[in-house]
Amino acid sequence: MTATDVGAIVVGGGLVGSAAAWQLARRGREVLLLERFGPGHLHGASHGASRIFRRTYADPTYVRLAQEAETAWHELEQRTGADLLTRTGGVDHGSAQALAGLVATLRSLDEPHELLPAAAATERFPGLAFETDVLFSPATGRVHADRAVAALQQAAALEGAEVRHHARVASLELAGDAAVVELEDGTRLRTRELVVAAGAWAHDLVGHLVPLPRITVTQEQPAHFQAGVPTEDWPAVVHHARPGDGSPADAYALATPGEGYKVGFHGVGPVVHPDERDYAATPEGLAQLRAYVTRWFPGLDPATADPISCTYATTDDEHFVLDRRGPLTVAAGFSGHGFKFGPVLGRVLADLVDGRPAEAMFGLEAVRTSARGLSTGSS
Repeated sequence: MTATDVGAIVVGGGLVGSAAAWQLARRGREVLLLERFGPGHLHGASHGASRIFRRTYADPTYVRLAQEAETAWHELEQRTGADLLTRTGGVDHGSAQALAGLVATLRSLDEPHELLPAAAATERFPGLAFETDVLFSPATGRVHADRAVAALQQAAALEGAEVRHHARVASLELAGDAAVVELEDGTRLRTRELVVAAGAWAHDLVGHLVPLPRITVTQEQPAHFQAGVPTEDWPAVVHHARPGDGSPADAYALATPGEGYKVGFHGVGPVVHPDERDYAATPEGLAQLRAYVTRWFPGLDPATADPISCTYATTDDEHFVLDRRGPLTVAAGFSGHGFKFGPVLGRVLADLVDGRPAEAMFGLEAVRTSARGLSTGSS
C-alpha cells in the first residue's frame, strides 16, 4: 500500500505528545496526533486529577524548565479557558543532604523559599509530621492532569492539528530522510518529522530504531486518604527518605480535590509490561503505605486508603530522553517527575524538529551514568 505524506506526525496522545502537537501546530506545521486509546484513558501515566508542580530541584536545569513551564501553563489556561494550575505551597523534608542541595540551588537562582525547624513546620501545617528541617516553597502547587491533556489537545486543534484517537500504531520504520508509520488498520503514513512520545511503550515502538537507554516500566500504587477536615489547601509534600523513615523510597503527597489526599512512594512498584498490567494494589504495598501515613500524616485516616494504579517509565539516571535522530524525535523516560514540565517538553520537542539541540543530559545514549535520587514523583 502506498504511504500518504503528512507534514508532521506525533505518536502518543498523552501529556508530552499532546504538548508537542500543540507546539508544532502553532509553528505552522501540518500535524497529525495519533493516540492508541480513547480520550481520558487510564492505561498510561497522564490520567488522574493531580500532579505536583514544583521548582524545588537540586539541578538548575529542571528549576529553569519549571519556571518556563509555569508561564506556559498559564498561557494554555488563557488559550483554552481550562483551570489547570493551583498554587498551594509545598514542603520538602527528610535527608539533610537532599535539603542542602535544594537550598543551594534555590538560593543561586533567587527562587523564593523558607527553611523551617520541624516544630515550626508542624505548627504551621497541622495534619503533617516532621522530624527534620523543612524547606517551604510558595511556588509549589498541583496541575489537574486530565484537564491538562484535554487542554493541550484542544489548543493543538485550535492551531489546525488533527487529533485522532483509537489509532494504534502497528510499526514504525525509517526510510532515508523519512519515517513510515503503519497503523493497525493498514493505513500507511510517511513523514519527515516524526515525534514519538509513547511513554511505557517507547521500547516497543522505537527501540529497534534508536539506542534508547534502559527504561524500566513499573506499576505504581499511590492511594487517596481521607481526613476529618478539607485537604485541598494542604501543601504538597516531598519526603527525601532516610534510614528508619519507614519508607522504601522517597515519598510524595498532594491533595486531589474531591478524592482526598494522595500519598505514594517513588518508583517502587513491580516491573511490568504496559499491556500486561493487573491495575491492582499489592496487599504488602498497601500495608506499607498505611503504616507510612500513620507515622507522617496524623491528620489522615490510614484505614480510608483508596489505591490508584499508574505507570512509571524510569531511566537509570532519572533524566528524560529528548533527542532526535534523522526524521525521528523521541520523548521517553519521564521517571515519575515529568508532568509539571508538559508544555515546555512540547517546546523542546518542537525545537528538536526544527534542528535545535536539547540539553546533552537528555540524549539518546545507549548507556547513561546512573544518578538515582534526582527526583521524587507524581509530578
